[in-house]
Amino acid sequence: MRILVTGASGFIGSRLCQLLIDQGHAVRGVSRGAKGAVAGVDYRTADFTDALSISDSLEGIDCIVHLAGRAHVLDRQGDSPRLYRAVNRDASLQLARLAMDAGVKRLVFISSIGVNGNESAHQRFSETSTPAPVADYARSKLEAEEGLRALVQTGDMQLVIIRPPLVYGTEAPGNFKTLLRVVDKGIPSPFAWVRNARSIVSVDNLATLIALTTHHPEAAGQLFLAGDGSDVSTHQMLAALARGMHKRQWSIPLPPSLLALLLRLAGKGDLFTQLCGSLTVDCGKARRLLGYQPDSDTLSALEQVGRQYIRHR
Repeated sequence: MRILVTGASGFIGSRLCQLLIDQGHAVRGVSRGAKGAVAGVDYRTADFTDALSISDSLEGIDCIVHLAGRAHVLDRQGDSPRLYRAVNRDASLQLARLAMDAGVKRLVFISSIGVNGNESAHQRFSETSTPAPVADYARSKLEAEEGLRALVQTGDMQLVIIRPPLVYGTEAPGNFKTLLRVVDKGIPSPFAWVRNARSIVSVDNLATLIALTTHHPEAAGQLFLAGDGSDVSTHQMLAALARGMHKRQWSIPLPPSLLALLLRLAGKGDLFTQLCGSLTVDCGKARRLLGYQPDSDTLSALEQVGRQYIRHR
């Protein structure tokens, strides 16, 4: 297949491009920044939010994997909703319209588990769960999903939506990057008494799922939640990373209620939910429908990430 990947030079995009090349696909990578390092990829410097910039890259493409978007951007101007919608919703719909005009057969849209909410309480999120986004980023992703579903009804292009939870790996950005640095520096963890459960997904497992959905006939028109298939607590995540780095993981037995109070006083109340709350998903649909077989030994995978981090630091 001829597959175009937006955000091709990013954390997920680079791994996906390598996998698609290994599987024998012709891959075109689009990004605004520097070219990636995956041999065999036809890189194009383009901005998917600019119709003139992206149009030429769509020629001859069978499937688009749309990874690019605006995420984890600290907005100090109070303009966050507008900026997220402009990139994650409006520009994605523009890309889809151009793709339909170019005869692209399938669009795989990478959304976010945040569409479902930021806590799953006592029941796992599934594809049938009612969306309940909390953050502006997640709201923009849900609006993009809804707009794309309506748009593809007017043409022949197929749509696949994937909602991943936290994606981990040596080069991961955001909160996971912070966890790696915390363990590496030997900073004591305040999560010893936190008994949460979180579904996460390795970048390799996510790339495997995305690659499946680019061509599998049963993926057309479907929504999938991604995950390794096993859950871990924040404390377990840190302990596994520490084992991989051959470092001692120091823990402070701090009551979760006190930790929550301290974070709220520091203006970081959302961080408590992200690190100490429970968010679990049921990724069984992808297994049943696509034969998706992730490596579910999450703790071993986290140890490996710790080893790689020290080796490449």
